[in-house]
Amino acid sequence: MNKQHKVIVIGGGLVGCASAYYLALEGWSVTLLERSSLGSGASYGNCGYVCPSHIMPLSGPGVIAKTMPKLFQRDAPLSIPARWDPQLWRWLLKFRNECREDRMNHAAEGRHALLQSSMELYRELVDAEKMKCEWTDRGLLLVYQSKSDFEGYAKTVEHLRSRYSVRIDAYPDQAVTEFEPALKDGLAGGWHFPTDAHVRPDRLVESFKQALGRQAVDLREQVEVTDIEVESGKVAGVCTSAGRFAADLYVVATGAEAPKFAKQLKMQLPIQPGKGYSLTYDHYVSPPRVPMIFEEHHVAVTPFENGFRVGSTMEFTGYDRSLNPKRLSLLKKSAVAHLKEGVPDQPTESWCGWRPMVYDGLPCIGAVPSLKNLLVAAGNGMVGLASAPATGRLIAELASGKTPHIDPEFYAPDRFRA
Repeated sequence: MNKQHKVIVIGGGLVGCASAYYLALEGWSVTLLERSSLGSGASYGNCGYVCPSHIMPLSGPGVIAKTMPKLFQRDAPLSIPARWDPQLWRWLLKFRNECREDRMNHAAEGRHALLQSSMELYRELVDAEKMKCEWTDRGLLLVYQSKSDFEGYAKTVEHLRSRYSVRIDAYPDQAVTEFEPALKDGLAGGWHFPTDAHVRPDRLVESFKQALGRQAVDLREQVEVTDIEVESGKVAGVCTSAGRFAADLYVVATGAEAPKFAKQLKMQLPIQPGKGYSLTYDHYVSPPRVPMIFEEHHVAVTPFENGFRVGSTMEFTGYDRSLNPKRLSLLKKSAVAHLKEGVPDQPTESWCGWRPMVYDGLPCIGAVPSLKNLLVAAGNGMVGLASAPATGRLIAELASGKTPHIDPEFYAPDRFRA
């Protein structure tokens, strides 16, 4: 394609930014429309993990039996408040059907390809675009309080090692505290993934913004798409708060809000907003050296050059933007339980955002069957930052008629028609 071929990318999160970047590299004339400021949604307040280790999906054998009793605990990592929401109930039913070994392994294959590719592409991007995003190669540490849970993860470790050649190092008992001195004594142990990395998400977004400028992407912030015009099986244009825009091709990369236009566009996008939280602290006497996940609580900690972030938990409350103090307190409680110095009394910032969750653990990347000139790049779940580059490159390849660098069938939106 050449510069005369125009594409509009709707959504300025990291997936939208990566899509715009790689489309521009392929010679497309790109306009990126973002309702707020670039990366202001889930791309902003997450924990910044570039984690090829996150191969396994949330679904799997025994997950329902293990999770259901915890839903009724006050401090459960997963919260699903009772309410009338048939779409969520259908999503949960579909999720239950994915909790089989064959479906789990299928999702894992697709996630592995996307995450491995993204790690390679990130390294190229950081070098080529001189991204100042606090890229750090210290791996990721899974920390356990329970000896049985620590030892129980060994089965997954063996699976990841044998099937995907993932390097994983064990630090049992006191060895985990010797490896990461910020941890309290008396923990059961930890599993370290040394090939993972982390960034500071807001710095990554800013670096992408600069890279898009160098690629002559027309970036329009504070522009909300209010309607998508469809004529004769094609998208004819988009109506926005800043007027009408038209192009040859359109990409919907609006994360958890991608289903907003699904009915109008006659496509199925089973994406639910899984609200996550984070607390950011600018000052800490002895911050952790290595990013960590406290596995029993599913709470993550990421060190930055100045300060650190505590984040995670999952809350299915629909499209609710409010900060729930109880969920924030769970983050702080978990950090206090694991870190020698706990956390400061007051965070610099408290945040929540919607993760775009698909029940089968795979994103939606590709053409919409009902429309000739529309692609979707959404539903990357809890690995949106980690999988953004490969998602964007795949979108650019599909748009340009190039041979995809990874198998697109894993992520095809038409898989939901059956």
